Amino acid sequence: MKPSFFKPYAITMWDFSWLERRWPGAGYEDWDQALDELAERGYDAVRIDAFPHLVSAGADRDWEILPTWNQVSWGAQSLTRVTVGPDLVAFIAKCKARGIGVGLSTWWRQDKDDVRLNIRSAADLAKVWVDTLALIDRAGLIDAILYVDFCNEFPIPFWTPFLYGGIEGEERSRRDPEIVALMRDSIAIAKQSYPDLDYTFSFCTQYRDWAEQDVSMLDILEPHIWMSHPSTSDWNAAVGYNFEKFSPTGFDNIVARGYETYRTNQVRYDQALTGEIDNIAAWSRASGKALVTTECWSVVDYKDWPLLDWGWIKDLCELGVTHAAKTGRWVGIATSNFCGPQFVGMWRDIAWHRRLTDLIKTSPIDSDLRR
Repeated sequence: MKPSFFKPYAITMWDFSWLERRWPGAGYEDWDQALDELAERGYDAVRIDAFPHLVSAGADRDWEILPTWNQVSWGAQSLTRVTVGPDLVAFIAKCKARGIGVGLSTWWRQDKDDVRLNIRSAADLAKVWVDTLALIDRAGLIDAILYVDFCNEFPIPFWTPFLYGGIEGEERSRRDPEIVALMRDSIAIAKQSYPDLDYTFSFCTQYRDWAEQDVSMLDILEPHIWMSHPSTSDWNAAVGYNFEKFSPTGFDNIVARGYETYRTNQVRYDQALTGEIDNIAAWSRASGKALVTTECWSVVDYKDWPLLDWGWIKDLCELGVTHAAKTGRWVGIATSNFCGPQFVGMWRDIAWHRRLTDLIKTSPIDSDLRR
């Protein structure tokens, strides 16, 4: 049975960090502590990377994972090893025991053999997910799953390498018939095995032409929304931040100009954020799809770093939460994409988290979305 939507979930994103960041001080070395702290802050859902391609290729195998960056605090910043199958089951069981629902996603993490590039069709995409769901089902945990996001931020090249033969290329349009067919057919195949789950592909781009996009195959929409994203505002360009993965230049520029650029143009940047939220809410009303957002609302990349203050980040996130919650279209709302124990300056403010999660969980859901 699908989960009820009678109030929004307060959800966070623990991406691939839940499994990769397990060295001392990395934040997830003690899952019991991390999940207890998550519950203490009022969250009742978490979105994680299920590494489905690795589960399908060898759930009990040791996999060597390559770093996708070393400048931000998601995942491991150097080579690491994981064994996905047993740990995925153990982690979901700990979530279920605490009443924390689990959204499954994948960032298609790169192993040394690059098995993610073996996905060449909708059937291939569906198979890795069905294999992963079967593992969870055999453990008696399928009822802990809130939804399945087949691919993080589809179809940008960096997170959809099997479409481009790597992480470079010109982003394909979601109006492309082949892209539509991939979404439609892979979900249809998965539903043959697990018809009672909600399925989606999460997005972070192509929000201007949503009226021309076919999302009929998606059970929910998972849009990621930030003030700073190039699709929302010019903040990145004005600051000089270009998602540098292995160079500190971008963060040095945020130190030099990030807050000042926002402060001196606060009304315009705040309106860019709330305007994007309104745009996505309109998409929800037009499509009849409920919204879940797990990556949001301030800047895309931030961390504990000299001269970087969390205060204005939390203020922007509060603006985003408050504005999204009052629309009635969100059934899952995150406070930010920094809501994890590795972001100490954000994590330690328990009162801030409690205030926003209380707001989220008491917010209305429009009648057409309730179930």
